Amino acid sequence: MIKTIIFDFGDVFINLDKTAVERELYKLGVTTITDDMLQTAELYEKGFISTNDFVAAFRAKYPAISATQFKKAWNSIILEFPEYRLEFLKNISTTKKYKLILLSNTNALHIEQVIENMSLYRYERFKSYFDQFYLSHEIQLRKPDPSIYEFVLKENKLEASACFFVDDTKENTKAAAQLGIHTWNNDPKKEDIITLFDQPLFTNP
Repeated sequence: MIKTIIFDFGDVFINLDKTAVERELYKLGVTTITDDMLQTAELYEKGFISTNDFVAAFRAKYPAISATQFKKAWNSIILEFPEYRLEFLKNISTTKKYKLILLSNTNALHIEQVIENMSLYRYERFKSYFDQFYLSHEIQLRKPDPSIYEFVLKENKLEASACFFVDDTKENTKAAAQLGIHTWNNDPKKEDIITLFDQPLFTNP
């Protein structure tokens, strides 16, 4: 029986444009996203470097691009958070049937943009529906590293077999499944989180 539902954030609740960052940086003259740039972004996502250091590292390679231009391009991935999904989450939370956990790979700049897009009031509402709210840059762990799932299980004294994890990235759900967590690798182009309870594990527990 499922007792805990663990949710990703982007393309589960809030919509993303995953091609936007590369597209917007290209407009600014960045023709290639190099491995070292990706590694720096991962360090930032794990909270190992500050926003200022992250922006400075990028601008060291592309000094013609201002900090403001870079931040705007970096945050272009973040889109809207439909109200019906917030209401769906509220309804689950109200039943008290499941422990609810958010587990998101993100960073300080993206969270700033999330709050700007959805308003601080709605963001705080969103957070209030969870029993635990884990952001990668705050816990210094990142999906799909097994350690992040082990952290969540240990921190909350959970049995993997009683957990259900929703994430739109295949490598993330695969890593969780290897620990015995039930998963749904949702396709945001075809599926919506509000159909969660149509999943076989909930319809045929």
